[in-house]
Amino acid sequence: MVEVVVEPKVTITNIIWSFDLRAQKVNLLLIKRADPPFQNYWALPETVMRVHEGADQAALRLVQEKIGLKLSRFHTEQLETFTNPLRSPTAKREISLAYMTFLPDMPKLNAGYGAVDAQWFALGHDQQHNYTFTGEPAAFVLPKRQSELEFYQTARHEHSLAFDHEWLLKIACLRIKNKLDYQPNILLVLGKSFTLKTARVVYAAFLKIKADQIDNSNFRKTHAWLFQEVGVAAKQGPGRPARLYRLQV
Repeated sequence: MVEVVVEPKVTITNIIWSFDLRAQKVNLLLIKRADPPFQNYWALPETVMRVHEGADQAALRLVQEKIGLKLSRFHTEQLETFTNPLRSPTAKREISLAYMTFLPDMPKLNAGYGAVDAQWFALGHDQQHNYTFTGEPAAFVLPKRQSELEFYQTARHEHSLAFDHEWLLKIACLRIKNKLDYQPNILLVLGKSFTLKTARVVYAAFLKIKADQIDNSNFRKTHAWLFQEVGVAAKQGPGRPARLYRLQV
């Protein structure tokens, strides 16, 4: 029996995070696909890696093409390589190199090439403690207890994200949650500086709790080594102005 060797298509999938200061919510960028497969489904931004670029370069190019921001590698990190044969409905085998990018602000979006819409979706959780992503046009719930095999054996439906992007998001959320106490790169979405109160809002989103459930004094003691004080915020109302911090690099 002759084994058939299939040359895979290599794509870069970028999980792009930002923070809505007004709503105090972590947000995720999703685009609505213009072309099949999964035409008109919401999805994570993707691009095909070009011949003369590395994966890191492709991930940053995708951010520049979709959002118009030119970022350094400091704002992006590789998540994982996804190779399950069932991840694409086409006959062509697809391998995805998934990245996460942490935007220092939350720009307005244009759909761009290959998309009919682009929106920010707010991160939250439901009563069953599943991660949720909610936007004006739609909402998505990530599988909580499914194994990888169970996920790929479950049929996609019209309220799912395209491809296996819900699985990619689940892995991304768990990665961020597991690194909160030693490498919280997600705080890069807060810009050059932030208050501990806002940092607790970001932590709470991934811990699936309310921010006031994180004690400020204990948080300062246990996480002080991660932050460097850089000044004070503009005074708002009575009392001392909040101190400003940035991530230690």
